[in-house]
Amino acid sequence: MATIYYPAIIERGTDGFGVFFPDLPGCTSGGTTIQDAAQQAEEALDMHLTGLVDDGEPFPEPSEIDAIVVDPDVDEAARLLVRGERPGRSVRVQVSIDEGLLARIDKVAKNRSGFLADAARTALAARNG
Repeated sequence: MATIYYPAIIERGTDGFGVFFPDLPGCTSGGTTIQDAAQQAEEALDMHLTGLVDDGEPFPEPSEIDAIVVDPDVDEAARLLVRGERPGRSVRVQVSIDEGLLARIDKVAKNRSGFLADAARTALAARNG
């Protein structure tokens, strides 16, 4: 995977702070503090980029943070670059797995590889906390 950085804007709200990505309509998050909002932004970006891949959509190129025009209707608290991962090419691997566990996966998933990749992403996110 290749690292990619998207600009995000943190804005003040009535109940904390919201985050939006000018290059990625619909990609938003928030938090009770600026720091919390910034941390939540990385998770929101990861989920959005994963959705683009799942839907077969292209990744928009990120804008230069300094080139984003200030919107007078937005009460900006901060601008930041949020790190995301652009998925790389798929690589075939051979793994060993308990046959009962594999049968359970097959009952709920149409695609073993996709299921295992999603499970790995979830486990990695939990460990990075």
